[in-house]
Amino acid sequence: MGLLRGRIVALAAVIAALLAAGTWFALTRASAQPKTRQDAAAHHAAQHQAASPASSLPMSVVSVTPTSRARQVDGAAAIRVVFSQPLAPDSPLPSLSPSIAGSWHRAGASTLEFVPSLGYPPLTQVKLVIPGGPAGVRSAGGKALATRVVDRFSTGTYRTLRLEQLLAQLGYLPLNWQPVPGSLPVSPTDANAQLSAAYSPPAGSFTWQPGYPSRLQGFWQGGQPGLILRGAVMAFESNQGLAMDGTAGPGVWQALLKAVAKGQNNPNGYTYAVASKASPETLTIWHNGRRVMHTLANTGIPVAPTADGTFPVYLRYSFQIMKGTNPDGSKYADPVSFVAYFNGGDAVHYFPRSSFGWPQSLGCVELPYTQAQRAWPYLTYGSLVTVAG
Repeated sequence: MGLLRGRIVALAAVIAALLAAGTWFALTRASAQPKTRQDAAAHHAAQHQAASPASSLPMSVVSVTPTSRARQVDGAAAIRVVFSQPLAPDSPLPSLSPSIAGSWHRAGASTLEFVPSLGYPPLTQVKLVIPGGPAGVRSAGGKALATRVVDRFSTGTYRTLRLEQLLAQLGYLPLNWQPVPGSLPVSPTDANAQLSAAYSPPAGSFTWQPGYPSRLQGFWQGGQPGLILRGAVMAFESNQGLAMDGTAGPGVWQALLKAVAKGQNNPNGYTYAVASKASPETLTIWHNGRRVMHTLANTGIPVAPTADGTFPVYLRYSFQIMKGTNPDGSKYADPVSFVAYFNGGDAVHYFPRSSFGWPQSLGCVELPYTQAQRAWPYLTYGSLVTVAG
């Protein structure tokens, strides 16, 4: 113990002497070793990077968005390619097939992004080609992408929910739609933003307009096809001069997005009618949330009853010679006015009778002249008519 203490004292004396002479010391210790496998990998990568400058590494594609073989892609979203190295200013650009209007731009030193002016339509197979080889993509350090990279993806379909949102905004539904409070609204004049919303609808909520009977709500299936939606599409098709089939195909969507941009609201408003076969028989009409008519009516006799159910108006005549066969086999050709067909040969129309309120027709809903004339402007194409026994 005495010997050790003596050595320590001697070492201290030496250090003191050196410090007094103006000598500096740098005390070091061995580097800490990585504690985990992940730390070891990071330590190795750092050492490799320090030993190998980026310009000596091969050029590669780090990621592509949408990913290869992706389905149900938003066709209006940007397409992004990330490379392993910063790109040369004059580097060749990727290409898209089919080509659409839009432009490639730098979204960072090593990232290219294609922003469409108006994206791809639904169910489109898209091919992205990133050129490689001597004429391919080049890094700022002169490295070329060795081989071309091909990415394929397919766009999704427009959502029924967005169809309902837009039809509600334009007044084709008996509901109002509002986006989530505080959310950024989709600009009606931004065509690509509207297209993107068709693929991925914004969050929001529907509320029923007051004044309609509760039975109408039973036909509503938010986000799903249903009677109310079919009637609304037919009404829109009629106003746009399209074939009325109640189905939102490409032509309907194209016209709908244009109507939204132009603010073309439903000029006819929303109508719902109920023909009641309870005694006395009646027809009641609601328009824009208000009951506008309640009148006696006639429905079909037992051998030719008016079918129960709910149907959209699909054919209209201000005047017609209605022809058919009587139950006894004889033929008829009757002049009728203000005709709105809703189910096969069943229509709401004027027919001269001495009284109303009980079964007399061959399946139609008959009205007195004045009441039929009043009902005619409301029962436009797509208006739902319910017949209830």
